[in-house]
Amino acid sequence: MKLVMAIVNDEDAFRINDALTENGFPVTKLASTGGLLRAGNTTFISGIADERVPELIGIIERHCKSRKQITSVPSSHIGADVVPYPIEVTVGGGTIFVLNVDDFKKV
Repeated sequence: MKLVMAIVNDEDAFRINDALTENGFPVTKLASTGGLLRAGNTTFISGIADERVPELIGIIERHCKSRKQITSVPSSHIGADVVPYPIEVTVGGGTIFVLNVDDFKKV
């Protein structure tokens, strides 16, 4: 058995949740926040049989898109003043962790 944790952009979360549910994956959805841009993410957690891992990852890959976004980053600190400058960053996509599960009990 595996525990799959997938962190995705909030914009992709509804499509991923629907697809996972339609394909019979038990999933828990948690709101999370990224550290760099402090943007909203969704973390999906699912305990599944080893042989279903590629199917679950494929669903996430099909519904999880990266995109470009302009954001402001402080360029310098002068006293209390912050002078931001715009940069283009890639957001979205996903990070997937697959962990071995030694024991599982549903109570």
